[in-house]
Amino acid sequence: MKQSIKGTGASPGLAIAKAYLIKPEEAYTPVQSKVDQPESEAARFQDAVRQAQADLQQIRASTEHKLGADKAEIFEGHLMILEDPDLIDAILEQIRDNAVNAEYALYETSQSFIEMLSQMDDELLRERAVDIKDVTGRIMRHLRGTQQADLSLLTEECIIVAEDLTPSDTAQLNLGAVRGFVTVIGSRTSHSAIMARSLDIPAIVGAGPELRHIRPGTLLVIDASEGILLVDPTSEELAEYREKKTRYDRRKAELARWVNRQTASRDDRRVELVANIGKLEDVQKALDNGAEGIGLFRTEFLYMGRKELPSEEEQFGSYKFVLEKMAGKPVVIRTLDIGGDKELPYLDLPKESNPFLGQRALRLCLERPELFRTQLRALLRASRFGNMKIMFPMIAVLEELLEAKRILEEEKRKLVAEGQTVAERIEVGMMIEVPAAAVSADLFAKEVDFFSIGTNDLIQYMMAADRMNETVSYLYQPCHPSILRMIRMVIVAGRQQGKWVGMCGEMAGDETAIPLLLGLGLHEFSMSAGSILPARELISRLSQEQWSAFAEQAMTLTSQEDILTFVRTHTQGGHQA
Repeated sequence: MKQSIKGTGASPGLAIAKAYLIKPEEAYTPVQSKVDQPESEAARFQDAVRQAQADLQQIRASTEHKLGADKAEIFEGHLMILEDPDLIDAILEQIRDNAVNAEYALYETSQSFIEMLSQMDDELLRERAVDIKDVTGRIMRHLRGTQQADLSLLTEECIIVAEDLTPSDTAQLNLGAVRGFVTVIGSRTSHSAIMARSLDIPAIVGAGPELRHIRPGTLLVIDASEGILLVDPTSEELAEYREKKTRYDRRKAELARWVNRQTASRDDRRVELVANIGKLEDVQKALDNGAEGIGLFRTEFLYMGRKELPSEEEQFGSYKFVLEKMAGKPVVIRTLDIGGDKELPYLDLPKESNPFLGQRALRLCLERPELFRTQLRALLRASRFGNMKIMFPMIAVLEELLEAKRILEEEKRKLVAEGQTVAERIEVGMMIEVPAAAVSADLFAKEVDFFSIGTNDLIQYMMAADRMNETVSYLYQPCHPSILRMIRMVIVAGRQQGKWVGMCGEMAGDETAIPLLLGLGLHEFSMSAGSILPARELISRLSQEQWSAFAEQAMTLTSQEDILTFVRTHTQGGHQA
């Protein structure tokens, strides 16, 4: 059954081993039955919940031992589900009020939660449905007296093939045997994908129903960097991928030596390579990959996947954790950036025909100042625990920036008056993602300490092409001369006012764009943690002075394709070394 299956690479790497199939649990729909003693049935359900708690506490402890406390936080969330009154009390109420069996009450109640969350547009909320399914499935097994396959007991080298893997499945993998996994469903942001990256094993998700035809023991090749699974490869393919794996492992070992180095070009021009993060567990990965700081903390993830706004105290704890973990390294925290493709159902925001051009990010915060002030207070209180910088998103006109700064200063004065300690000096910056702000960067530069160019939105606004729309995806061109010219305009405006300029869009980690950005004088490159070491090595081989001239030449070309060819020619032609 030789074939190639394409999926989404969730954790990079290559692996060659035989297939170990995990069949989905047999579909079980409990039959409703009446019970004579509802209180005894409720007690039976509560006992199953306690057993599930004991399971998860053990998994959490094991995960903390293997991967650290930050990775074990996933199971803190699972334990919280077991204490969620909206779910647990609803099940108990159904048992007591309707005198029904616990299995039926658990199934009916949990399914309504799972179905509701599964239909949400927001991917994080859909992942919450997966968590609830995992946790309630564990309770159900205890009620029924059934067991789940223990993946920690695997002893032979294998690649796991499954419909999906729960976080607890992934955490329990025996890494002495499991070389990687591939799933029918899933995405890069699923917990299993996050865990795979933490465990540093190759993983492909969302590979589709073709996986269901793979037989146990079939030889597989995972090329997770490309999202390709080879089933029953030929001897020639096997030799090719073994050689590719050897090169990959050698490359990975070579990059490891760059973890604790500063980032500098061949002609000794220092720049900073920092990480984009969304969750608290991302911080350790940033440090493991040699991040010199955090260039973008997407705080909206603290607000998502829940039913109410996070409190000031909760936010304070999260910001404090990141600042302390980074131990004095700079941490740029972006204020709430909701809207566009990110929604908070509990805010009950009106539907907009074009949300990317609507009331989002800072516009929303200025419209709902109490929401904004709570976050600013939490940030200001946390500021004394590290090197924090505050960044405002989605600014189009100077008045928005000035109003945001005014509210920040007002909250700072209030905290000081209350006897709270606030860092004496906090840099305040803004994202450049609206073309109007980029064109007026010289005016904005007088009012901020730094700029961070958000290329994901800047490019879509510049090209008038929705980056979520596949039919116009060809217009998403980071290295188009118009984009490069606008980036240069922002960097020059910052330099003239003595302000540093960073970039936190995907372009910052693009190895084709990095030589041009270095040449244009970008100070800070903020990217996914896994991109840092390759970028550091690349920059060490580039001459900033030389690429300054090359960047100017590139901007005289007429298309992105011409510019990409120009970059490839000059990086391969000896100018990088």
